[in-house]
Amino acid sequence: MAGSLLRLHFHDCFVQGCDGSLLLKSIAGVIEGEQEALPNANSVRGFEVVDAIKAALEQECPGIVSCADILALAARDSVAVSGGPSYPVQLGRRDSLTANRELANKNLPGFNFNVTDLVAAFANVDLSARDMVALSGGHSIGKARCNTFAARLTPDPQDPTALSSSYSSLLQQQCPAGVASDALVDLDVTTPIQFDNAYYSNLLSNRGVLHSDQVLYSTPGATRDLVNLYAQSNSAFAKDFSVAMLKMGSITPLTGSEGQVRNQC
Repeated sequence: MAGSLLRLHFHDCFVQGCDGSLLLKSIAGVIEGEQEALPNANSVRGFEVVDAIKAALEQECPGIVSCADILALAARDSVAVSGGPSYPVQLGRRDSLTANRELANKNLPGFNFNVTDLVAAFANVDLSARDMVALSGGHSIGKARCNTFAARLTPDPQDPTALSSSYSSLLQQQCPAGVASDALVDLDVTTPIQFDNAYYSNLLSNRGVLHSDQVLYSTPGATRDLVNLYAQSNSAFAKDFSVAMLKMGSITPLTGSEGQVRNQC
């Protein structure tokens, strides 16, 4: 569940801040939940893990630890137990009373984004291009559904973002139904459950599963330079990833008397 728990924190923070709004279920006429937004539908998971963590915390210290803080801590611990960096997590977020599906559809980066789109989406929440490339390394763990990259299974040799022919052949075997396939594929073919810089090394040889991954290297400029740096230095990646996660975890949190601390997430 490591990749999924990391993604929950990311998808929570990009929509009205790190406030646990992603966890709220839809209630007809009351709340349009974010889980049904296009970037989240049939793909966000790990809610039962968050509920189990919350239940254990409520036994020990009821009403103290927010669901938003649980998401931040679970993301950090998922990275750490997968071999990635452990970093200090700021605490004290409170939980929202609302969700925003419209904002989720608008703010969350898409798998077909190019570099300009990605930079803009991260800048929208005050994260830099460097933060964006470092946070993209979260795809060192986790999986993607075949239908999110089916168009890439027949590579165009004129397209610099196209998959290598050998890797596209491998993915075609794993995605026999192409665009209709719900099958899951590792985002990092080299070390799929190890949080490391192999994700960036894969991009150097056109083995980025998603278009939004491969463009980081295939587009000349600052993002390519950062991919080269992180591919060469796992420590540089780990340092920048930790810094970026702290910044992301600080996106417009609810504090003080704002929001609430939910009893159930």
